[in-house]
Amino acid sequence: MDKTILALHQVSKVFFGEDVETHAISNINLEIERGDYVAITGPSGSGKSTLLSILGLLDDITSGSYRIQDIETSTLDADTQAELRNLHIGFVFQSFNLLDGLTVFDNVALPLQYREPALATDEIERRVMGALKQVEMSHRAKHKPNQLSGGQQQRVAIARALAGEPSILLVDEPTGNLDSKNGDAVMALLGELNRQGTTICMVTHDIRYAGYAKRQIQLLDGVQVSSSVAKRDSCTAEVV
Repeated sequence: MDKTILALHQVSKVFFGEDVETHAISNINLEIERGDYVAITGPSGSGKSTLLSILGLLDDITSGSYRIQDIETSTLDADTQAELRNLHIGFVFQSFNLLDGLTVFDNVALPLQYREPALATDEIERRVMGALKQVEMSHRAKHKPNQLSGGQQQRVAIARALAGEPSILLVDEPTGNLDSKNGDAVMALLGELNRQGTTICMVTHDIRYAGYAKRQIQLLDGVQVSSSVAKRDSCTAEVV
C-alpha cells in the first residue's frame, strides 16, 4: 500500500482582482505520508492558511498537481471533491466551531450524519464514543460546549475530526484561542495521537509548538523557503 496520503507538485494559487494578481503560494512541493506530523510555519501573509485550504480541498489550485491517495483532485467536480474531503480529511480549527445548542456527543456526531453512504446509528455511536475516549472527554458526552473550558472544547473539536476516521488531520492554529497551559495540553494530546498513528498537518505561528512536529515547512511570501526535521518537544500537560 502506498504510504503517501497527500502530494503537491509545483502547486501555485493566484487570486485575480480587477487590477492586480496576488500570488498567495508559488510552486509548492510537499508529500505527507502515513504517520507524519508536519508543521507549516511562517509570518502572517506567508501563505500558510491558503496552503491548508488547498490541502483540505476548500480552495482550488491555479496550477500544478494535488493528489490525495493517488487521486488527482484538480480535475474533480465540487461534489466529488466534497466526498473525498469527507472521507479522508479531518479539520481542527482555532475557533472550535462547536454548536452550543448541542451536547458534546451530538457535536461530534454531526458530521457523521452526512456521510454517504449513511452510517448506522450504532456505528455513529461507536465512532463518537471512541473518539471522545481518545481525547479523554467521554465523561463529558452529555455536557454542552458552554459548560466546558477552552481546552476541553478544543479536545471535543479534535474528537469530532477523529470520529470520521480520516486519513489525515489538518489543524489550523489549534492553540490560538487558548492560554499557555491549555495550549501545551492540546499540543501534548496531538503529539500522543501522532504516536498512536494519526497523521497530522498543522499550521502554527508559534515556533515552540512547531517543534512538536516531526517536520517543519517554512513559508515566506508564498514560497517554501525551508524544510527541516524537527525535534519533538516531549513535555506533557493536563488540560483544565
